[in-house]
Amino acid sequence: MNDFSYIGTELETFNHATEWKKYYGKYLHPFLGEEVLEVGAGIGGTTKILCNGRQKRWVCLEPDQSLVARIKNKIAAGHLPPVCEARAISSAELTDEEKFDSIVYIDVLEHIENDKDEMLTISKHLKKNGFLIVLSPAHQKLFTPFDKAIGHFRRYNKKTLAEAVPKNLKCVKLIYLDSIGLLASLGNKLILNSSSPSYKQIQFWDKRLVPISRFADVILRFHLGKSIIGVWQNS
Repeated sequence: MNDFSYIGTELETFNHATEWKKYYGKYLHPFLGEEVLEVGAGIGGTTKILCNGRQKRWVCLEPDQSLVARIKNKIAAGHLPPVCEARAISSAELTDEEKFDSIVYIDVLEHIENDKDEMLTISKHLKKNGFLIVLSPAHQKLFTPFDKAIGHFRRYNKKTLAEAVPKNLKCVKLIYLDSIGLLASLGNKLILNSSSPSYKQIQFWDKRLVPISRFADVILRFHLGKSIIGVWQNS
């Protein structure tokens, strides 16, 4: 029996960051095919934003059984589309026959100690021309007690994220997002050094700073940001 239990506390807090989810969703939607695997689906907060009805199947993979139960309850209650299904297994437990058009890691890869092994394992479940999509916190210099408290092993830059992905996959997008949030994260690192952001802090960032980043990121050509997005294709 799988007895994995998620140690983080940020799922509930960041579940309310709807503007942020919509923002990065804008850059992920073009790469979401008909059959999607979401690894580390948590409580389904990201699923609700990204699964928009165009998919035929959306598998929420989550090793924490209590979180899977919550996702299943949301599906049953109609809070998540009926094409969704939740499974309490790890990526290594997928059968060889299971292939997907898109495989998504949203704020998950940084929680996995052996990220290269994880990427190699999951890449075998990509269909031909399918997409591997990763969003993670950026810049190791911004690593704070909060990262450590919620089980992060690292933060990424373009080089380290690309190194985690098998070389046979073709990179089609590698950008930073949320340049204004980067300044806020730097302030936390240098001044607050907080182990856990408050609900008010998250709401201020989500409702006030993310909308500014939408414009600033374009001006800065996505060269700066507190998060990084990478998309690779199995060509």
